[in-house]
Amino acid sequence: MKVKTILVSQPEPKIENSPYFDLQEKQKVKIDFRPFIHVEGVPAKEIRQQKVDLNNYTAIILTSRNAVDHFFRVAEEMRFKVPDTLKYFCQSEAVAYYLQKYVVYRKRKIYVGKRTFAELSPLIKKYKDEKFLLPTTDKLKPEVPEILNGLKISWKEAIFYKTVISDLSDLENVTYDILVFFSPSGIESLFHNFPDFKQNNTRIAVFGNTTIKAVEEKGLRVDIAAPTPETPSMTMALEKYIEKVNKGK
Repeated sequence: MKVKTILVSQPEPKIENSPYFDLQEKQKVKIDFRPFIHVEGVPAKEIRQQKVDLNNYTAIILTSRNAVDHFFRVAEEMRFKVPDTLKYFCQSEAVAYYLQKYVVYRKRKIYVGKRTFAELSPLIKKYKDEKFLLPTTDKLKPEVPEILNGLKISWKEAIFYKTVISDLSDLENVTYDILVFFSPSGIESLFHNFPDFKQNNTRIAVFGNTTIKAVEEKGLRVDIAAPTPETPSMTMALEKYIEKVNKGK
């Protein structure tokens, strides 16, 4: 069956040159964006109940842009003046770059990993005498605490924001040829909103092994998977599939 419509379970890209827009134009398909999950900040009062005093930490571990936003939000709510001496350990360059929204980059001690949390760990180990705070989500990957415990450092995890299921009730009678998912939380949201969801002719595209597993556990069929050596990005995987099924167009 040909593909004409795609729903991506993420916010619409803010950049004009997003590969999704190129895909839409090149393949003459309609792509809609809709976050199936969203992030909500945990109030400072609840963070205090987690026995967190920001004065006690000399270093912050930041795994995402959400972590950056919510660390500075909480600091403001707690009227905590972030000291210039604070060290920032950022999981990737994208996170470190985003940090510039809040701090003067050249005046701060910022350490940047390559991409994965495991790649950041040697940098953290180098500064094992620091007291580390990990501001995080309620959906933290289990490998993160495992790695930090293995480093034998002083660290604390604190939930600064939560992943919440979005209300999708307005999509009840809308169908798409392809649904695109990036996390198990997106699949959870699909079934929370539509408990009787039947895949039928809908193709499902997924990114990452944990998402594939979540789809299969629900008895659904994975039609498009990324990343692969041939299609490292979701847009590449979609394009390859669309070209295959739409070629008789």
